[in-house]
Amino acid sequence: MPVSLEVWGDYACFTRPELKTERVSYDIMTPSAARGLLESLYWHPGMRWVIDRIHVCAPICFTNLRRNEVKSTASARLARTVMERGTGELYIAASQDIQQRAAMLLRDVHYVIDAHFELTEQAAAGDNAGKFQDIIKRRIRRGQFYHQPYFGCREFPAHFKACEALPACPEELKGMRDLGYMLWDLDYSNPENIVPLFFRAVLQDGVLAVPARDSGEVIG
Repeated sequence: MPVSLEVWGDYACFTRPELKTERVSYDIMTPSAARGLLESLYWHPGMRWVIDRIHVCAPICFTNLRRNEVKSTASARLARTVMERGTGELYIAASQDIQQRAAMLLRDVHYVIDAHFELTEQAAAGDNAGKFQDIIKRRIRRGQFYHQPYFGCREFPAHFKACEALPACPEELKGMRDLGYMLWDLDYSNPENIVPLFFRAVLQDGVLAVPARDSGEVIG
């Protein structure tokens, strides 16, 4: 069942995985970020979101920003070690671990996400496409979500509404633009070995067509 969602915000950062320390955003929203945004509005084990197209409705503009981040992470392994030894720290002191890092972000972003959902093996007997479609449309209309939708990082909130009319393509995005290899999503089929998947992203008149998993265009 198709869903068309219009989203916009002041800033976005869809981080390139090959750049670790300093965050650098892809030129546009990635399919995995679009899926995550839709899941923040409605998620159910009986269905999965599939991204079809991403329409870029505003010029691609980058800006630089220095952000405060912590260099350490709190892990379950560290907590287990501290509990077994009886000594150590189970917290992160931001004043000691804080670092300033540069980030290249997108600003004034505006997209339309075309997606559909498929039923999964975990769908219950009473679950059906019509039921999910009604729930999704009602939640979008009311502005409901499970957690604040965001563009890549939680400090960059996303506004949303149902797309009633597709905005015009910006003049500078008309024609074809090769964006190189982009993160498609993560393959969670083996929890012990989560594999990133990529595809060659091409923007045609401001539209990114997202290939299907089994199309041959998605590589691990």
